[in-house]
Amino acid sequence: MVILDVAIVNVALPSIKTDLGFSRTGLQWVITAYAIIFGGTLLLGGRLADLLGRRRMFVAGLALFALSSLLCGFAWSSGSLVGFRALQGLGGALLAPAALSLLMTTFAEGRERNLALGIYGAASGSGAAAGVLLGGVLTSYFGWSWIFFVNVPVGLAAIALAPILLRESRADHLAHRHFDLAGATSVTAGLMLLVYGLTRATSDGWSSPVTVGLLSGAAALVAAFVAIESRSRSPLLPLRIFRLRALSAANATMALVGAVTFSEFFVLTLYVQDVLHYSAVQSGVAFVAFALSVVVASNLAQAVVARVGVRATLTSGLVLAAISLGLLTRLPVHGQYFSDLFPAFVLGGTGLGFSFVPVTIASLAGVDRADAGVASGLVNTSRQIGGAIGLAAVSTIAASAASSYAHVHSVAAASAPATVNGFQTSFDVLGGLLVAAIVIVGVFLRPARERAAGVERPELQEAA
Repeated sequence: MVILDVAIVNVALPSIKTDLGFSRTGLQWVITAYAIIFGGTLLLGGRLADLLGRRRMFVAGLALFALSSLLCGFAWSSGSLVGFRALQGLGGALLAPAALSLLMTTFAEGRERNLALGIYGAASGSGAAAGVLLGGVLTSYFGWSWIFFVNVPVGLAAIALAPILLRESRADHLAHRHFDLAGATSVTAGLMLLVYGLTRATSDGWSSPVTVGLLSGAAALVAAFVAIESRSRSPLLPLRIFRLRALSAANATMALVGAVTFSEFFVLTLYVQDVLHYSAVQSGVAFVAFALSVVVASNLAQAVVARVGVRATLTSGLVLAAISLGLLTRLPVHGQYFSDLFPAFVLGGTGLGFSFVPVTIASLAGVDRADAGVASGLVNTSRQIGGAIGLAAVSTIAASAASSYAHVHSVAAASAPATVNGFQTSFDVLGGLLVAAIVIVGVFLRPARERAAGVERPELQEAA
């Protein structure tokens, strides 16, 4: 539900713009308000789950997410929708790390946890693709408000089931410590400023004074956060966890995978709608192959991890995703779905499914139970921040490539050939990011001599 809500709004934006009177520049805030608050407060949400109770924060996040979704559906103006989307982002930031840390503390490391994370990966990995499909259907047949209303019954059902199915869990030995207010303030402000700066880079350019100022401010706040954490008695993010080689490598890899995933869906949605002229429903149906491939591969991934290990599974997933992007670099102006898109969708979905599960396993392996929430918040933050950076960079690259093509071939920058050339260049860059991820995995996720439940655990030797 949380990941889906990042994508489900995209298809409905034209209807929202017309009904609520958004300006062209103001419309992006329907996406940006959610992204800024969600990405900026994930670490805080994860630590609150450790300190106050993971089930408690899971239920609180669900309640806030469901309430804000209801308010979004009833929004009466552009300002009210943006405000409620920001509130929805906060609910997601409380909910997402609490959910993942509950899985970590409920299931023992090894086969049981990997099975749970396979299901988790299927849900989160297919969220973006499912969001495009569901957004198209709901907007076309029921109206844009229903892309938000659909969250309410899901949230209420989960709240009702949580006390029955979930045990409370928290880091009791941390409960007596002071809360790291300085660390929470600096990292939350820094991450929010970073996401906002990246959003402005898309519209204003990377060299504009506003963009440079925002990104510089974000860098200063993140640097201050690191300094605060190194001296804090009760740090929001204990820097010692980065000594776990697997955790550090997994978060770097997740940032790159997030950049690819967010950007790929963004560019492909533009391609099928603006170049192939698919309707909202047709666009959604087109992504079914991608979503189903992610679901199937994610559920198979935990079994593959148990047989061949985290590194081999993750590497194979990244390679498949890179091959998919290679196919997309050849997208034509007059593309056909089954010849030009379908093979890449199946390969890409399978690759991401085989990537999400092992990278999540690696990001949590060897982490103390007391740090389950903050580790879960960290890997979610890596994906979100990576996605924001990737999306901003790819938008700029695509526009620049389209302009260069238009200048050389004496056509309009908005023409289909120039636009497609920009998209092809974007896929080249995204493929390069996956190659970088493959290198990180190969260098830092070294197989250990020990195996626990058939899973490679490269962090165990260092932790020991």
